[in-house]
Amino acid sequence: MSDSPVDQGRRTWVAMTAGAGALGGVAVAVPFVSSITPSERAKAAGAAVEADISALKPGEKMTVEWRGKPVWIVRRTKEQLDALKALDPQLADPDSKRNLDLTPDYARNTHRSIKDEVLVAVGICTHLGCSPSDKFATGAQPSLPDDWQGGFFCPCHGSTFDMAGRVFKNKPAPDNLEVPPHMYLSDSRLLIGEDKKA
Repeated sequence: MSDSPVDQGRRTWVAMTAGAGALGGVAVAVPFVSSITPSERAKAAGAAVEADISALKPGEKMTVEWRGKPVWIVRRTKEQLDALKALDPQLADPDSKRNLDLTPDYARNTHRSIKDEVLVAVGICTHLGCSPSDKFATGAQPSLPDDWQGGFFCPCHGSTFDMAGRVFKNKPAPDNLEVPPHMYLSDSRLLIGEDKKA
């Protein structure tokens, strides 16, 4: 028994309608799925960034980008940590109390960090936004004091920072280097840009 012309037409319309519905569903689903992962624009606007520090050895620094800014992660040596304690009288804001927006509560300590040995700081001078250079070696060096204990030097206007990113007195930089919000996901993984668990 053959289908009538009316049934055949109805089947064609049903098939076309179902196909159009399926295409519409895909068209709606693709942007939705894409929106789940942060875009480059979202990352630039402040999405958190993960950093694997498992290969970072004492005395080494790595840089990641967060909000378009360089974030330094430094694994300090025992000698670098020990030297911090004696520097307070030479620093403009040893306890990071002058500009509370630049240092989260958990980093308002001598080391300016959650874990003593790991410094996380935005690598931008608080004076005019230049990027300081690493000066981890101790002792006399050009543009640095003879008793230099290691830290960072901004070549633009001569600001100096210790190994905790604290600015020395009588320098153009008004504040310590910024410590961004961050948290540990594990012993070797940091999340820069968030400091609260959901």
